[in-house]
Amino acid sequence: MRKEKPEEGRASIYRTVFTNSCKEMMCYPDFPFPDDYPNYIHNTRLQKYIRDYAQHFDLLRHIRFKTTVTKIRKRPDFSATGQWEVVTRRDGKEEAAVFDAVMVCTGHHVYPNLPLAHFPGIEKFKGCYLHSREYKEAEKFRGKKVLVVGLGNSGSDIAVELSTVASQVYLSTRSGSWVMSRVWNFGYPWDMLLITRFWTWLENFLPKAVSDWLYVRGMNQQYKHEDFGLMPVDGASRREPVLNDDILSRITCGALLIKPNVKEFRETSVLFQDGTVQDNLDVVIFATGYSHSFPFMEDESIIESRNNEVTLYKCIVPPQLEKPTMAVIGLVQSFGSAIPTADVQCRWAIKVFQGLCTLPSVSEMLEDIEEKKRNKVKWFGTSNTLQTDYITYMNELTSAIGAKPSMLKLLLTDPLLALKVFFGPCTPYQFRLTGPGKWSGARRAIFTQWDRTLKATRTREAPPATSTLPSLLVPGMLFLPLLLLLTVLYW
Repeated sequence: MRKEKPEEGRASIYRTVFTNSCKEMMCYPDFPFPDDYPNYIHNTRLQKYIRDYAQHFDLLRHIRFKTTVTKIRKRPDFSATGQWEVVTRRDGKEEAAVFDAVMVCTGHHVYPNLPLAHFPGIEKFKGCYLHSREYKEAEKFRGKKVLVVGLGNSGSDIAVELSTVASQVYLSTRSGSWVMSRVWNFGYPWDMLLITRFWTWLENFLPKAVSDWLYVRGMNQQYKHEDFGLMPVDGASRREPVLNDDILSRITCGALLIKPNVKEFRETSVLFQDGTVQDNLDVVIFATGYSHSFPFMEDESIIESRNNEVTLYKCIVPPQLEKPTMAVIGLVQSFGSAIPTADVQCRWAIKVFQGLCTLPSVSEMLEDIEEKKRNKVKWFGTSNTLQTDYITYMNELTSAIGAKPSMLKLLLTDPLLALKVFFGPCTPYQFRLTGPGKWSGARRAIFTQWDRTLKATRTREAPPATSTLPSLLVPGMLFLPLLLLLTVLYW
């Protein structure tokens, strides 16, 4: 349930949060969203969907609600058993229990990153400042001048929402960002069109210079980002773009102004890097992201985190454990949705716990981690990021557990399905077509995914579009080359 004030150690959202992934791309792979759900979902409906999932699979009896994990430590005989002692607290009472394996599923939006040391003069500022985690709704900022620092999804959402009630909103960005709309070409969800096996194959097949050119051209196709002050410093970097449907209109109307990085705060104003000053500032909201922390781990070195980099094999397993009985779930970010990603991570981790998926040596795992970091620098411009390529990552994990669909086999046995899997959206159902966890409804779900997508918006029976070309225009166009030829011959 959403709280009016953020709770320590828990993620926090604002009232108007909607998903950035559409329902077909973000569902549990064996539990599609109801047909009548919109393509992009409000947080309250998403919560209901997760409750429905838990009830459908009878999971509620396995969950201990209102229970806090205070400590996780290795058992004295861990090197032989791989067991963990987990200490929990409920109603003020602590209890310890022994587990054969542990999954850490706390995510990466819990502990706010508030780098005040990078903002000189903030201690002199007479207005108020807060982290975006504390933001809940716009009304309390009515009539104020507000600066939002950080052009990410939260920063842009909050800035756009505030621009409807504040006297003026400024959005400061250090390096810019690509901004996309949830509604993409022909009115379809962006991820249904862009997250496909074909596009992933093409991007990896083409020379990087060509791939970069196509990427920049695609991101800039609807408008020139430089005209709105949004153009990223490194346009070819595959860093996560911002998903926002309204930011352009708010910029165009002047309610939202894009500004460069902050150089200095003063008592009632702010100085930006370009030398411009905004006076009479009332509020600053820092949408500066989150840090990773695992305060319940007795030995903090197990999940090693430095400079926002976490050393995990396959972004899941701490590589130096004597026994691979701990998995960190959800500490990864990509174009794809968190739910299907976490689902595949859990399936892979279970096979590791069971000994059915053997891990390489520690040195090999560390080398694989370093190789992944080098690839991150290549594609995302930095190694200290949780980002990875969605389909490549999902293929990597499902290949290891025998759940990756074989394109050759599908082409020979079910060619129509093969075409939909390769050229269509890479929906979560694809990872339940075969192998452990196979779902009998996966094929049908793939064949009906566009029906559910369109049903969400076709809420009124409308006549089909008809051609507006005059009946004589088409024949006229056919005779145009002949007319040009006769003109040339005449002269």
